[in-house]
Amino acid sequence: MVGTDSIGVHGVCIQYVYVAHTETDEQNRHMSSTSSTATTTGTDGTRLALEIWHPDCWGLQATEAVDAGLLVHTVHRTVEETVKGHFTVYADTTAQLDEFVEFANESPLTHSTVELGQRPTSGAPDPGNATRELFVEYEPEHSISDTLVSHGFIHDASVRVERGLEHWPVFVADGRPEIQSRLESIRAETDAEISISKIASPAGDSSGTPDRLDRLTPRQRDAFELACERNYYAWPREIDTRELADELGVSKTTLLEHLRKAEAKLLNPDEP
Repeated sequence: MVGTDSIGVHGVCIQYVYVAHTETDEQNRHMSSTSSTATTTGTDGTRLALEIWHPDCWGLQATEAVDAGLLVHTVHRTVEETVKGHFTVYADTTAQLDEFVEFANESPLTHSTVELGQRPTSGAPDPGNATRELFVEYEPEHSISDTLVSHGFIHDASVRVERGLEHWPVFVADGRPEIQSRLESIRAETDAEISISKIASPAGDSSGTPDRLDRLTPRQRDAFELACERNYYAWPREIDTRELADELGVSKTTLLEHLRKAEAKLLNPDEP
């Protein structure tokens, strides 16, 4: 379910767009088909947000096995015809980062994993409470990037990988009928599962501007989106924190911690 709403947190109103996933959605994720919205696009191209799963991807496997996420910054070919990528792994704790790096190191789908020092602060702060920079080397056939480019989908911003699913912001110089055909070709070539989570005209919001929700860890996003969906921020509140915690399967203390950190990140977008 996709919706828009606004909340007041400590006297500040946040306008946001949220996507609420039902239990059925989660069960059917690995059998997804391309969806669309009622938004129309012109003839000058289309901006899309794609959700992708494909076989033999170390990043998908790592984020499914470990409670952490991954940002893909740059990927390039080496002289040995392998691929080296620069990534930021993020999580709630450093222990989860350690577990993620260990998983990547031991994966048969990677050749090497090198930890980097903290990269200089950029305009967009990293998500998560703890982050780590990585260089990972792997085979090009374990990435879907080249296939997307060969079918006209141009990488438009950093790719986010969470819970065994890649989130690709892309631009394509086509309208909707041609897009469907191109995606079908990619599915056939790679055995990938691809769905469209967002579609807009080029004049719409550029994905180069980070979505504030992308600054949250998966658990913070779960807590915040559930609170919004259940009208926790309405007045009067329609649900209390104990009920929210029970629905998420966490303690009340943990829920409040996730909500406080989510609210702080959303209300202070320029702070790291």
